[in-house]
Amino acid sequence: MEDTLADMEKLTIRRAVAADMPRIDDLLFQVAQVHHQGRPDLFKGGAKKYTDDELSRILADDRTPVFVAVDADGLLLGYAFCVFQQHPDNHVLTDITTLYIDDLCVDEQERGRHVGSALYRFVLDFARESGCYNVTLNVWSCNPGAQAFYERMGLTPYKIGMEQIL
Repeated sequence: MEDTLADMEKLTIRRAVAADMPRIDDLLFQVAQVHHQGRPDLFKGGAKKYTDDELSRILADDRTPVFVAVDADGLLLGYAFCVFQQHPDNHVLTDITTLYIDDLCVDEQERGRHVGSALYRFVLDFARESGCYNVTLNVWSCNPGAQAFYERMGLTPYKIGMEQIL
């Protein structure tokens, strides 16, 4: 672990571009597999969250910024898909701007090297600079490693989804 901090100094976090799509696809498959293993009743195996056309549109839209962590050799190690959310004219909710993290993934071979922490801190700074009130995300209970990571990052539950399988 001694080289971890030195490696992170060489980490670049930036907006994703179309040229990143093949590597983002690899990571989308990885995160989908984690969900499939945890809840095969809900998540399909061998799938990914977005088609290439959908991903291309997401990358081009400033309302859905995607950030990538790239090492000194140019290898994409992780990503954070974000979505700006607001509820203007809602009868119950206040009109705040939230940056929702739709997906955060670090390559399974790179986990434990603080890539996810660096990505999350970058997203927090981006949200602050963008005038957001908060940063939110959902985490599946079948992924306790991710839940523990987010808690270490300072996130706390603000709503809980529940189910009863019939």
